[in-house]
Amino acid sequence: MAVMTAAALTLPMVSTTTAAQARPVAAESNPVITWDVHAQTAIFDVARQSPTAASRSFAIVQGAVYDAVNAIAGSPYEPYLIAPRARRDDSTPAAVSTAAYRVLLWLFPKQADSLRAQYRESLDAIPDGRPKRGGIAVGEATAEAMIEARHDDGAFSDATWPVGTAPGQWRPTPPGYLQVGAWFATLKPFVVRDPGDYRSPGPPALASRAYARGLNEVQALGSATSTVRTPEQTEAATWWDDPRQVEWSILRHLATTHRLSTLETARMFAMVDIAAADSLIACYGQKKHWRFWRPVTAIPLADTDGNPATHADPSWTPLRTTAPSAEYPSGHACYTTAVTTGLRKFFGRDDISFSASSADSGTTRHYDSLSEALAELLQARVWAGVHYRFATVDGKRLGASVAHDVLDQAFGPRD
Repeated sequence: MAVMTAAALTLPMVSTTTAAQARPVAAESNPVITWDVHAQTAIFDVARQSPTAASRSFAIVQGAVYDAVNAIAGSPYEPYLIAPRARRDDSTPAAVSTAAYRVLLWLFPKQADSLRAQYRESLDAIPDGRPKRGGIAVGEATAEAMIEARHDDGAFSDATWPVGTAPGQWRPTPPGYLQVGAWFATLKPFVVRDPGDYRSPGPPALASRAYARGLNEVQALGSATSTVRTPEQTEAATWWDDPRQVEWSILRHLATTHRLSTLETARMFAMVDIAAADSLIACYGQKKHWRFWRPVTAIPLADTDGNPATHADPSWTPLRTTAPSAEYPSGHACYTTAVTTGLRKFFGRDDISFSASSADSGTTRHYDSLSEALAELLQARVWAGVHYRFATVDGKRLGASVAHDVLDQAFGPRD
């Protein structure tokens, strides 16, 4: 793994559809990429949604966009929700813009003015006529289906995390001591029938050697003042922890460098975003079930855990701020595993090279394979001081299990 300060290398051409469907398009002319950037602006830059909440929003946008593009292409793939009647000459850019705009407006009604301006700009670039009207109608149909499917899905309920005071039990963490995100544990899934069917084995017993190894590792490597964490590990921990998820830009990078068609881009984004959302729903259900304490709580209280191999440090703080959710399993591990699983499924291989930049670290990192990136992410959560290794390892297993099931059930070629 090498750090890069320049643009990534151009990647080889990949085709996952027929030659007629896979006409390459430049990034600036790919409406799926354009509206994914608009979605990030609305979801993160303006609404400031957490990475977890953002996964729901991206899945909603990309599911509607995929159904619209797939319908105009003649539905070569199974639709996510619907395949509205469409003609091959309907405007795909109009359909993408309308589908994305309509669901973003539903998600963020307070951003109506800025969203309307983006939508108007997109439509103004499309010649008036029947194809434009047809594309708008297709986009409206897929957006309506998505809004209906996600209406009252449990988002942003007043659910709370179980709080305890016994050793091992989760309690709110500094600096904000917040109760945030528990609603995701009971969010309506996008594809899988019951997220509760996916289980993790649970964290090791507090008195065990496995627990002591996990705590001692994060205590040494994840401290804000660690003397054993290397500069490279510090950068990686910061890079992966950027709330502007690097995974968002990785998807756009791959679509651009592989010169994916609009249909290919829409399908890849939907596969990844919806698999990631369902993986996080299952993950948060397990977090709520196990309600295990975070390192930032456990290390200062290690003299209460009954394990002679752990040692309390009341002044210990992590390199990065701990998310306000229960520890086990790692949500970021579940999420990034689902992302890499979706990409591996789409491209049909693991040796996919890519790069992305982080504003938090101020650097660009390059990876030569999906598995290389995921392996670093699992360690980076320990280097950041926010997770034990066993939480990331079990998060990887859970995320992979859910993502495989999602991708086995959805987005495949039509028979």
